[in-house]
Amino acid sequence: MDSSTDETLNLTAFLQTDPYIAHYEGELRRRYKQFAERLAQLEEAEGTFDRFTLSYQSFGIQRRSNNGLLFREWAPGAKAVFLTGDFNSWEKQSYPFTQNEHGKWELYLPPKLDTSPAIEHLTKLKLVVLTKTGEYLFRISPWAKYVTKTVDSVTYDWTHWDPPQPYQFQHPRPPRPSSLRIYEAHVGISSPEEKIASYKNFTRDVLPRIKDLGYNCVQLMAIMEHAYYASFGYQVTNFFAASSRFGTPDDLKHLVDTAHSMGIAVLLDVVHSHASSNTEDGLNYFDGTDSCFFHGGSRGKHSLWDSRLFNYSSWEVLRFLLSNLRWWMEEYRFDGFRFDGVTSMLYHHHGIDTSFSGNYSEYFGMQVDENALIYLMLANHILHRLYPQCITVAEDVSGMPGLCRAIEEGGLGFDYRLTMAVPDKWIQVLKEVRDEDWDLRNIVYTLINRRRGEASVTYAESHDQALVGDKSLAFWLMDKEMYTNMSALTTMTPVIDRGIQLHKLIRLLTHSLGGEGYLNFMGNEFGHPEWLDFPRKGNNESYYYARRQFNLVDTEHLRYRQLYAFDRDMNLTEDKYSWLTAAQAAVTTLNQDDKVIVFERANLLFIFNFHPCNSYTDYRVAAEHAGKYKIKLNSDEVQYGGHGRLLQDTEFFTEPMTFNGRDQSFQIYIPCRTALILANEDTDFRH
Repeated sequence: MDSSTDETLNLTAFLQTDPYIAHYEGELRRRYKQFAERLAQLEEAEGTFDRFTLSYQSFGIQRRSNNGLLFREWAPGAKAVFLTGDFNSWEKQSYPFTQNEHGKWELYLPPKLDTSPAIEHLTKLKLVVLTKTGEYLFRISPWAKYVTKTVDSVTYDWTHWDPPQPYQFQHPRPPRPSSLRIYEAHVGISSPEEKIASYKNFTRDVLPRIKDLGYNCVQLMAIMEHAYYASFGYQVTNFFAASSRFGTPDDLKHLVDTAHSMGIAVLLDVVHSHASSNTEDGLNYFDGTDSCFFHGGSRGKHSLWDSRLFNYSSWEVLRFLLSNLRWWMEEYRFDGFRFDGVTSMLYHHHGIDTSFSGNYSEYFGMQVDENALIYLMLANHILHRLYPQCITVAEDVSGMPGLCRAIEEGGLGFDYRLTMAVPDKWIQVLKEVRDEDWDLRNIVYTLINRRRGEASVTYAESHDQALVGDKSLAFWLMDKEMYTNMSALTTMTPVIDRGIQLHKLIRLLTHSLGGEGYLNFMGNEFGHPEWLDFPRKGNNESYYYARRQFNLVDTEHLRYRQLYAFDRDMNLTEDKYSWLTAAQAAVTTLNQDDKVIVFERANLLFIFNFHPCNSYTDYRVAAEHAGKYKIKLNSDEVQYGGHGRLLQDTEFFTEPMTFNGRDQSFQIYIPCRTALILANEDTDFRH
């Protein structure tokens, strides 16, 4: 495969859209040169990046055509390496590896006399590493594909995964969504029951909901194996193993395959920013040294996360991490990745005790970890070359310029960044300010303040806002009344009325004004009533809050169904009119006193009245195009928990009256705490 960087760096577009970057043009060129040189080195040594990134086919356990087994590991600090397990009664020195150059170790086991492999499927194994100080360490292969844990065990076991009949995918990957609507999900909490839910449960019960809601992408958290369930999957121990607490690798493959059959793309929440500090079932001290996969000393430890930090300058670490991305794309057919902790990767200070002001000096200079930055460029380059439909999303709070620009334009190559300031803004105003005093200008500024030429995935709340210690938007809005007053058979209390109306307005404003993609955390679409807390000592290992109560939305008389219906129709309206792929909205009215916001995007007219009690008759709104306008989404409909104050079939005709910078305008009735989407019926302006 020809994998050369045949594109040359062209900064013209970057410099035109972001004149502040001109001062750092030399830095951008130097970064690109480093990237190109690293890629060339990789290809010169290995032939192609395709081969280099398929190293999972040569490391770990490989079954040959004759059923012989080849074991290969990288343990540069080891004095000797052995294989042990059920197959040899755990005799620790009977199967020694042969040492090769560059810290590589190999062992070949010929097939049995009956030609079957010497080690059977589901056999428990361990590597025995003899350190240079004479200590024997029992370790799991970094390339292990499956690790399991018995109920009474603290650590995970390496279980050989080599099924006689490997899973066969039935459905191709769906086309990459043009409008990205992400449903962020955690398999383990995907059931109302107080237990760890399974891949099978998620496939059967949750995927149909995601499809019905109009999301075209599911982002799966906590898939990479992690020993501590309450870490939410962010303390990875085994990078090539799909978490066995949810089921088998084949169960996960069936989940992905089923999602693809529904036209749903699947993203993996990939954690390459750090690794668990576990030694018995993690990478830490794998070969007896603290610098095998990680930086040695204090540089290799994250002080806040109590985890280990990869050495991205290491050749074998690049092999391991880039091959890990290929593994999830090839073996499980994921459609892309949400890269966790990108801010921690980009800077030597890892974002700790750092407030990013937007000053460009923060993004260049000695504080930037250029080896990590080059790794991210390599990852994006390779993924998009091999999988043109691949989606990559960066979790970065710093606002690094060019993060989501093409590499040949001076960027890092991500497709989207998460707009992490938006949910923080919503939580802030809900915690600190009465909604009649909300500063709409500041809210709108937060939603539209994003880098030109770089796509964003925006969200009102994600898993972060659902965690114990914080509250979901619904809980901030309605709190304890969600337990007693959510029945549609009784009159809405003022608290529930306010909460339901604002929940819809906040989500639609974020969806339509905030970015080029949208994300929702599972259950929040219907206003899940409680926070998320995993079983731990502090809560007596309870699963009560480690679940999603989908039973609430399935109960016909509860108002959760109304919020669910609005979320679904919001997504379906976007699917029809594609505002996420349109240019940034043009705000024509931002009236702080009236609490009214009006803007145009994708040739639709969005009207929001956030006022708690003032409804406006004959309120004039600007329109770019003349003609007849009709309501396409109305948050005040009774089916959405609204009050039905607008007739859905009402038609609005523009008149040639200049207003707020537009040649056309018309008057409309806007009830309090209501959002409307109108489309011009005379002309089809859809993309």
